[in-house]
Amino acid sequence: MKIIITSISILISTIMISQNTVHDFSFTTIEGNKKSFSEFKGKKLLIVNTASQCGYTYQYQNLQSVHEKYGKNLVVIGFPANNFGGQEPGTNPEINNFCKKNYGVSFILSEKVSVKGKDINPLFAWLNSQENQSFKGNIMWNFEKYLIDESGKLIKRFRSSTKPDSD
Repeated sequence: MKIIITSISILISTIMISQNTVHDFSFTTIEGNKKSFSEFKGKKLLIVNTASQCGYTYQYQNLQSVHEKYGKNLVVIGFPANNFGGQEPGTNPEINNFCKKNYGVSFILSEKVSVKGKDINPLFAWLNSQENQSFKGNIMWNFEKYLIDESGKLIKRFRSSTKPDSD
């Protein structure tokens, strides 16, 4: 078992080293469609790990407002994750329904992923390793935010308490 875990860690490290920008990654939407971040070249991105049973879940409304206000130049993408307190236990269809019904979410949602631990999604392993003017390292809770520039580089990272529509 240790060999498998070590092999997975080496593979994730290799993937992270070979990726230079977020545009080198792809993801699967909550509806099951493959998307490449290269589709968003020339636009800023706001990437957020989300959960529907969290004290910060109200931020879905703020994310939707940002999407509506800046959607021509900024792409908002939520990544549901169940890594913190079991606060995203639902299936992809349940999460999608919850977000649309309760917050009118029309921005992109990814399928449920892991944002920390041995099974961390490679995108989040890469994002967490990037230098920026705020901090780097593991995600501490749901609704952490990564602002990416038009060329796919991390501009700034924000902890959960920073609302998506704050200055």
